[in-house]
Amino acid sequence: MILNFPDGYEDLYKWSVENICEFWAELWDFLGIIYSRRFDTVVDLNVPMRDLPKWFEGAKLNYAENILKYRDDRLALIVDGEDIEEETYTFAQMYEKTRLYAAAFRKFGLKKGDIVICHMSNRREAVFATQAVISIGAIWTAALPMLGAQAVLQRFRQLNAKIFLSEDGYRLDGKDVDMLTKLAEIVEGLPSLEKVLIVASKPESHSKDISKIKNSCFLDEFLKMGIEDDGSVPPMKFEQVSFSHPITIGYTSGSTGVPKCIVHGSSILIAVANYVLINFDTDRNSRWFSVMPAGTAVWISKITKHFLGQTIVLYEGSPYFLSPTSFWDILEKHRISHILMFPRALDEMEKRNYSPSKKHDLPLARLTTVGCATKPKTYDFLLRVLKDSVYSTSLGCTELSQLALFRELTLPAYKGQMNAATLGMPMQVFGDDGNPVIGEAGEIVISKPLPNLPLGLWNDKDGSVYREKYFSKYPGTETLFELLQFITTSLTFASAGEKL
Repeated sequence: MILNFPDGYEDLYKWSVENICEFWAELWDFLGIIYSRRFDTVVDLNVPMRDLPKWFEGAKLNYAENILKYRDDRLALIVDGEDIEEETYTFAQMYEKTRLYAAAFRKFGLKKGDIVICHMSNRREAVFATQAVISIGAIWTAALPMLGAQAVLQRFRQLNAKIFLSEDGYRLDGKDVDMLTKLAEIVEGLPSLEKVLIVASKPESHSKDISKIKNSCFLDEFLKMGIEDDGSVPPMKFEQVSFSHPITIGYTSGSTGVPKCIVHGSSILIAVANYVLINFDTDRNSRWFSVMPAGTAVWISKITKHFLGQTIVLYEGSPYFLSPTSFWDILEKHRISHILMFPRALDEMEKRNYSPSKKHDLPLARLTTVGCATKPKTYDFLLRVLKDSVYSTSLGCTELSQLALFRELTLPAYKGQMNAATLGMPMQVFGDDGNPVIGEAGEIVISKPLPNLPLGLWNDKDGSVYREKYFSKYPGTETLFELLQFITTSLTFASAGEKL
């Protein structure tokens, strides 16, 4: 299909949301999605959004097979942290590690539809395990390591999980954090668990007593199950599933009760690759810096970048305030080109005047803040210390498991504002009366079907809780809304304030 867009991105965006089926079919082919069976239909637009129309029906694929498609000698993972030795893994080595994990999981009896839960720091073992679990057709989910035992149990008690992956401890802000005491309490509250796998954070960790943690063993011992008597590891097998088969579960914040379990399928693959490749101007030379452990939508979005053959630098701990230049030293050391980070860390750096020196050689192409609003003074700080980089704020949410609004490089940019929406993201702003507004505060809504809307909520058999939470605010409409206040002068292409 050859189309012309004389007004650039604005025209392309408009076409993408007015021609939903054509856009997503073109993107599927453009990205080179790996599948064993191509889809019959993209989506039935006659099905109301509240009835959750199926996407790419007829397709058979595996998310893990797609993110493991590169098996060459370029770097896939660089592992660093406060108290660990740097390690690197090529795409070929990462594939072999995942193959071992998958073999051990299969030998143990993990199968399609089973659930594996995780509660650990930002470690490479979680990457390998995520890929291995999803390769089998099982479901991956995690809770952040800093959450207390009861907060973790609120999430995991809903799931009837089979395997639990955790660790004996980790280092954060120069202090050792013990996990075993909390782990014992969590495991006691999850009677469905058949195996608890504990990552040894240090060589001496194996001397720790884990006998009181039911069905537990250290991970390296468990992985021996994946090795045959002759020393070989069975070939990798990617379970072929439908596009709407669950691959991961995220969680709402729990601010209004027990956190709800948000179910996602393979749509994350195409949604994340969409903006990372097209809007963030990335290629196989791109390197992403990450400090966020498994337990938020950032995790699954992060490892999806391997589908594009890009490098992820996993940092365990907090790199920001170890010294006045520690953060900038790490960015220089690992040649980081892209980073998503919370603005609070930048606010604190600005207060302390923790800036890169004139000697720093930073190849940083783009810094994007996520999670909350970025203060104008933070922009001023970045303008002062990162003169050769692009920086912007963005908006995303757990329900979409992707960024929805950000800075598009081909459009004018203004301090503190986002100038574009992701292609294919049909967004509007609604007032209290349920009608679209411009130039007023309102609620952002998704006004047409989107492939990476949640498949549903776990244990919500008839979808009634899902519909009540996301489709009931504006009677007579069938839009999914997000509870985010937003002021806009033009829905997607705002232009006010100081031009960057």
